[in-house]
Amino acid sequence: MVTIASLWLPILLSAVIVFVASSILHMVMTYHRTDYRRLPDENAVLTAMREKSVPPGYYAFPHHRGPKEMKTPEMMEKFQKGPVGFMAIIPSGPPAMGKYLGMWFGYCILMGVLVAYITGRTLSHEAHYLTVFRVAGAVAFMGYSIGRIQDSIWMGMPWSTTIKHLVDGLIYSLLTAGTFGWLWPR
Repeated sequence: MVTIASLWLPILLSAVIVFVASSILHMVMTYHRTDYRRLPDENAVLTAMREKSVPPGYYAFPHHRGPKEMKTPEMMEKFQKGPVGFMAIIPSGPPAMGKYLGMWFGYCILMGVLVAYITGRTLSHEAHYLTVFRVAGAVAFMGYSIGRIQDSIWMGMPWSTTIKHLVDGLIYSLLTAGTFGWLWPR
């Protein structure tokens, strides 16, 4: 068993490496620019939302309070007429990139801690690079990628977008795995 304390360097370094890699993937590479589409007549939709003072939150529409209400003729008609979907509204103003990037870096550290915990409990100090790489990579891939599949299953995210996020997660997990394999205490 390898302690989390002895893995502080791969935890922090993998977080930094993933943070830098994600910055490159999202700012330099262009394949995420097609993840979102513009609303038809966006200005009219935004004006209507402003007039209704829609507060930040996560919305489902048409909204129902459970399976019983969902099956009523009125609700079925709303579903038939559409649109049907989910919408996240964040506070107005320019995106708080510093806050978001700080939270993302915190998530990368959390991923490193979880990778360290599972890999450290699974492998010994004598583990070879490739063995550490495999375990750390599998754990990191689950954390960085697998949950995104639910967004396509339940939330209507296009599968093409989910696949891009899976590719990103694979890159992050390979970088994490390489860092842990390289800095594994022996």
